[in-house]
Amino acid sequence: MQWTDDGLVLGVRRQGETSVIVELFTRMHGRHAGLVRGGRSQKLRPTLQPGNSVRATWRARLDDHLGAYAVEPLELRAGRLMERALWLHGLSHLAGLLRLLAERDPHEALYETALVVAGHLDQDDAAPALLVRLELAVLSELGFGLDLASCAATGTTDDLIYVSPKSGRAVGREAGAPYADRLFALPPFLIARGSNAAPTREDVAAGFALTGHFLTRRVWEPRGITPPDARAAYLAELRKA
Repeated sequence: MQWTDDGLVLGVRRQGETSVIVELFTRMHGRHAGLVRGGRSQKLRPTLQPGNSVRATWRARLDDHLGAYAVEPLELRAGRLMERALWLHGLSHLAGLLRLLAERDPHEALYETALVVAGHLDQDDAAPALLVRLELAVLSELGFGLDLASCAATGTTDDLIYVSPKSGRAVGREAGAPYADRLFALPPFLIARGSNAAPTREDVAAGFALTGHFLTRRVWEPRGITPPDARAAYLAELRKA
């Protein structure tokens, strides 16, 4: 068995004296691990860092084997992302989100989204909103997508400012007014027809509150896991910034 694909490095762990097992999120083959012989060498170590993009050729005798990777660098982001705690926590959270997906299950559109997010993690004006969008995309890929296109009560597509915490559907201003204290705020940047203005800090905070609720209720709690420390650390650094 053999294939070649582009992938984003999610994690690396030691294997023996000189090798490592690398976990990639690949374009066509999903989240996929493989052995890199000599991966701890001075030549390969800079390439095999979380956040970098590589071109990988995977070989194994059988499809269900771990297999071995031969890798070459495409884009090395890890060095600059280690410069600030905010960026590093963002990278850790990105990897944790992608690990919610089943191994070897392809998600090509999500791969492209993850690349965009990874490439902007060091841009403080863009990264937080992009991470909220990534959380929404992961929810959708797991089968728990939110319906933010029209009002759950009236079907209208205008003046959507709330989200139901139960159904995950948008709610319009007038329909939601009597229940406003029980609904999540829907920030404009998450609406397809929303404002083109850059999201404010309040918008981003509302976005993380929204996605965090549904990730907890629909993904983390059913799997018996707690919300990841990397997400909490990222939000804490974001508040300080």
